[in-house]
Amino acid sequence: MQDTILNIYKVLGLWGLAFFIGVALTPILTHYLYKYKMWRKDARTMAPDGSSTPIFNQLHKERETKAPRMGGILIWVTTLIVALIFWALSRIFPDPLFVKLNFLSRGQTWVPLGILLAGAAVGLLDDLLLVFQNGTYRGGGMTFTRRILLVTLIAIAGAYWFYFKLGKDFVFIPSFGDFYLGAAFIPFFVLVMWAVFSGGVIDGLDGLAGGVFASIFGAYAGIAFFQNQINLAAFCSVIVGAILAFLWFNIPPARFYMSETGIMALTTALTVVAFLTNAVAVLPLIAFPLVLESLSVIIQLSSKRFFGKKIFLVAPLHHHFEALGWPPEKVTMRFWVISVVFAVMGMIVQLTSVL
Repeated sequence: MQDTILNIYKVLGLWGLAFFIGVALTPILTHYLYKYKMWRKDARTMAPDGSSTPIFNQLHKERETKAPRMGGILIWVTTLIVALIFWALSRIFPDPLFVKLNFLSRGQTWVPLGILLAGAAVGLLDDLLLVFQNGTYRGGGMTFTRRILLVTLIAIAGAYWFYFKLGKDFVFIPSFGDFYLGAAFIPFFVLVMWAVFSGGVIDGLDGLAGGVFASIFGAYAGIAFFQNQINLAAFCSVIVGAILAFLWFNIPPARFYMSETGIMALTTALTVVAFLTNAVAVLPLIAFPLVLESLSVIIQLSSKRFFGKKIFLVAPLHHHFEALGWPPEKVTMRFWVISVVFAVMGMIVQLTSVL
């Protein structure tokens, strides 16, 4: 009983601590983001397929060029700081309490933390290139090809660890059991990370990505906790606390944007967490808003390419609702509601299949 109570404190207590550390760090981060003008110097004028974006430009010209990027630094830096604090305390003061609160472990959190930082580094490089390079959508930042190549390298590293170090070559399917993939597990892992990465287009309105990712990682914290993966649950809960600190300053009017350093950190880490919890099959349900956003872009680009017309006024989907006249706050909060509902549904499906 006492161990269960300590586990609850570990997961929920670190969640709260991460929030307050993130809030305390924000003035430092925003000071430098504004001092060095870390925002786009020109508004986006081209879509990924090279076509013009008049509606998007009309909706977002002011916001894109007046608020700094790289707010996502707050999320992964806060997570790293909390992890290092309790790792150091457990080494310096080997008291059972500090040892218990240390959530860094080889089997549960080394890989997701490493992948989180790797994704953050790639995203940070992309953000820096975009800020210091003027031009259209293609004129600043990395090309999509380079970004997907770097994501692939991160995915291969993660897949290697799972397959060769952890001996994982299967995917758990609720109500059916383990589905063995053998060596095909490696390309499957890469495909999943690609798919989650593509959902990163959700970062387009004040507060939108933060609220959605908080729900997703909260759901995986719950799944990990009930599966007795306490260190992984603590890791996810710390990320949620850090996201909520970010969200405190990202709600309208946003003081900064999450941008690629935050999105790539979260999407790559989410993939690893889904595999570690054997909850990959419910990932499309838990992360349903990411699926919607990614599909809307695929459908839009495919329709324009093959039929010469658009399905949505603007893609991704949240911009379509904006173009219909919905206030940005309404779009954001309805996405939050949908995110929570589907995250809970995914938890139910997963937990009723394994408990």
